[in-house]
Amino acid sequence: MVQVAVMGYGVVGSGVVEVMSEHRDSINKRTKEEMGIKYILDIRDFPDSPFQDKFTKNFEDILNDDEVKVVAEVMGGVHPAYEFTKQCLEKGKSVVTSNKELVATKGAELLKIAKQNNANYLFEASVGGGIPIIRPLSQCLAANEVIEIAGILNGTTNFILTKMIREKMSFADALAMAQQLGYAERNPAADVEGHDAGRKISILASLAYGKHVYPEYVHTQGITEITLEDVAYAASWGGVIKLIGQVKRLEDQTLDITVEPMFVEKNSQLANVDDVFNGIMVRGDSTGDVVFYGKGAGKLPTASAVVADIMDCAKHLKRRKYLEWADGDGSIVKPYAETTYPVYIRVACEDKQAAFQKAQELFANVSALVRANAGGNELAFVTDEMTVARQEKAVQALEEAGYQVLSKIRISDL
Repeated sequence: MVQVAVMGYGVVGSGVVEVMSEHRDSINKRTKEEMGIKYILDIRDFPDSPFQDKFTKNFEDILNDDEVKVVAEVMGGVHPAYEFTKQCLEKGKSVVTSNKELVATKGAELLKIAKQNNANYLFEASVGGGIPIIRPLSQCLAANEVIEIAGILNGTTNFILTKMIREKMSFADALAMAQQLGYAERNPAADVEGHDAGRKISILASLAYGKHVYPEYVHTQGITEITLEDVAYAASWGGVIKLIGQVKRLEDQTLDITVEPMFVEKNSQLANVDDVFNGIMVRGDSTGDVVFYGKGAGKLPTASAVVADIMDCAKHLKRRKYLEWADGDGSIVKPYAETTYPVYIRVACEDKQAAFQKAQELFANVSALVRANAGGNELAFVTDEMTVARQEKAVQALEEAGYQVLSKIRISDL
């Protein structure tokens, strides 16, 4: 009998208990083990729950019970999830999690502790929710050198941008709809400012390149300043705006890693990932582009990934999965100011021709964009590749010349 403890009985935790209960027979058959939930840890009371006899408010019950072999940490946040996870791993209990914030900030340390204690620390649900990406990246694509990973990693922001593109909603109205439908939190900062996607791309980068890339090393920019004018110019250019998390290994072996809005060409596979769906592209030297697509969040999709990790741990109670990376100090990451890409810029101006001439002086190979009903007081253009440092210097010079820069958005090569 493999006894399991679930720490946290929120949306994902209750989903884990539901999936394990309803699919008990098939889970036991596939793991060739009798699986059961012994404890559910939560500070709240659930008097009407059919699992009432399994609830505890005392973490020590789980830690000190040698029958508990696998623990699902679905509490969220860093504390006390980190302390509880660390203690469980030190006791030789395997831990699975959907907690992207914890993996992104403490992954290297927890993986090391798991290895030292012949336990496993698995986190398939931390990046794609129900979309498998950790296991394919670490196993199925292991023969490849990963050239690049890029994706739409946050369903909330993708829903908002889809509404802006398709229905010409303002950012504020699209956000309000996302909140009304339950896709966005009352405080949506983690989503719309890019932090959620930043944690996910840091996990993928750490796994792909073998050294921990902490979220603070990831240039992160959200979608709060995207306007309908920008959406229209993206369409004129031949694409759409998506919030992209991207990491790629450069020729000097450093990583260009970022989360930011980007112009994405319409023929890109990621351009057609809409609404609350996510899409993750892995570019391998042997496979070429492989894309994983689906809903990246939700109670049951995420819970299914957590339960799959629980089953994997049950199959590997006496041996470890080879999933780990070394700690990192950020030296592997290229400073953002030194990264190079083309850029879209929109400015307010009195004289469009004069503004365009000034832009030609300051930027690399400028091409003007047009949109319907633009008027004569607005100029939009795209440039050739430039370093971010040169872009910023040119933007400053443009503003010093009397032109207000309204938008600056990266142009992707996806």
